[in-house]
Amino acid sequence: MIGSESKIFMFMGSILAAMGVVLGAFGAHALKARLPSDLMAVYQTAVQYHLIHALGLFAVACASVYLDSRVLVRWSGWTMFVGIIIFSGSLYALSMSGVRGFGAVTPVGGLAFILAWLLLAVAVWRG
Repeated sequence: MIGSESKIFMFMGSILAAMGVVLGAFGAHALKARLPSDLMAVYQTAVQYHLIHALGLFAVACASVYLDSRVLVRWSGWTMFVGIIIFSGSLYALSMSGVRGFGAVTPVGGLAFILAWLLLAVAVWRG
């Protein structure tokens, strides 16, 4: 039986993956002709990391079913979610607005991604 925690992370991963596909298509069709190439590259990076970490939430959901280190898994999932919001969100904002200041918070999202994967690794190691 899938627990409520797993369902939450699967749900978030599904919604975020759908949003990532929509945003990717929007970039490819509506923005490609409007954004300069450097900002388009920023936008594509946001979509790429968004989708990778949406799938990462599925890894977290699976881990929460099979591992005893549920606190670490839970922290991994929420940290990954926050990473998507901060990392990809700041890059979406930067690419759409051209305001380079949004890029100042992007590394915080990157650190959240790193921490999320490390927390998941420790949870797996501890089993």
